[in-house]
Amino acid sequence: MPYYLTPKQERALEYFEQKIKQTGRAPSLRQAAADLKISHTAVAQFIQALEAKGLLKRSGRYGRIIELVQPDRMPSSDDNWRKVPIVGKINAGLPLFAQQEWDGAVIVDGNMYKPPNLFALRVNGDSMKNAGILDKDIVICEPRQYAQDGEIIVALINNEEATVKRFFLKKTHIELRPENKAFKTVKYEFGEMMIQGKVVGVQRGPDQFA
Repeated sequence: MPYYLTPKQERALEYFEQKIKQTGRAPSLRQAAADLKISHTAVAQFIQALEAKGLLKRSGRYGRIIELVQPDRMPSSDDNWRKVPIVGKINAGLPLFAQQEWDGAVIVDGNMYKPPNLFALRVNGDSMKNAGILDKDIVICEPRQYAQDGEIIVALINNEEATVKRFFLKKTHIELRPENKAFKTVKYEFGEMMIQGKVVGVQRGPDQFA
């Protein structure tokens, strides 16, 4: 099961990881609230959310002891979890990987997702629902600027809008086909679109797990 982290949850988890590695134990709610500059209630909510996602575990009287379930979350000899950024936008060329452009992250099994530099995008709409890609899903993508007929790709249209569709190359144009009869195939001139990546996996978005 992958783990979906909002930017704030990612920051909170990294904070707990750092403190536990430094001191051998988790900070108190009061200390965490002061360090993160948020309320005690907000800290408790972050802990509850991270525990629900399997990244923290509480034990001891009143659940005051906090342990990391997967302290590194990145590939190692013992586990192979990796963090894939959910990019806020893509542009001409390759997707933006700068941290400030991230819209959270998804933690996936590196045994299933092996290509380097993977990125993820949130899906808006249900034009690909018959391919199992639903509104608010997160698609895991391998950066690529070419495609074979029938592959599901992320394309950048006129350097502005990203879309997920099936790719078909014709002699005079490119067709991007939906997987929903309510939507029409759209034809593009060769200079109107740019392939950004191939979809290699689909995960339910965080809203579906709320």
